[in-house]
Amino acid sequence: MPQDLFSLTGKRVLITGASSGFGAHFASVLAAAGADLVLAARRTEKLEETAQTIREMGRDAVVVTMDVSDHASVEASFATMPALDVVVNNAGINRVGATDGLEEEDWDAVLDTNLKGVWAVSKFAIRQWRKEGRSGNIINIASILGIRIGNQLPAYVASKAAVVQLTKSIALDYARNNIRCNAICPGFFETDINRDFMKTDAGEKMIKRMPMRRMGDMPELNGPLLLLASDASSFMNGAVIPVDGGHLLSPL
Repeated sequence: MPQDLFSLTGKRVLITGASSGFGAHFASVLAAAGADLVLAARRTEKLEETAQTIREMGRDAVVVTMDVSDHASVEASFATMPALDVVVNNAGINRVGATDGLEEEDWDAVLDTNLKGVWAVSKFAIRQWRKEGRSGNIINIASILGIRIGNQLPAYVASKAAVVQLTKSIALDYARNNIRCNAICPGFFETDINRDFMKTDAGEKMIKRMPMRRMGDMPELNGPLLLLASDASSFMNGAVIPVDGGHLLSPL
């Protein structure tokens, strides 16, 4: 039936960076579609708040302390969490500064979280699925800044561009194992990462350059997320979907 097309009943989904922003929102959306969840982040107190919301919706929620930038932390988390059907690689951070002004620790923090974290979580999910002979589904949350450039963000744009290519690499390498990997590239939605910038003169000018003259509303990510998380996208693999109000089309 059409109403069942995006159902996630019987599926368990891991969301990294689930304590706030996109991750907390995604948790509620996926639970409403029938999924049980594994919520992972470094801040467990925030995770418990999200988990309680999910449980009140009648779904199961397991809280996992995971630092995606720490390979050992990711490995240890996978040793204890229940079997997964879908992984949403959502954890991400940003550091602002031009190439010649960015400190090494800032570069490393961004690349370790945004890129190495996606690789590590995907690695252990794939190992689990292949060991069990099960299909799997990875959704990477990239960014339109992985496709187009923003000022003073060398580490962030490099990490997200790499996530776009990593998505395609995973899709190609594991298609025969019935393991899919796709990416969503959000445009500008108000989150903890960009909230302060968007209130500046430069941020307001950026909004005026967007074709729709506004930032995205969080629920406008729900459709693409449910498409990729569900079997409705069973023949989609290596797709990179911008959700940006046409921002990528704006003239230079």
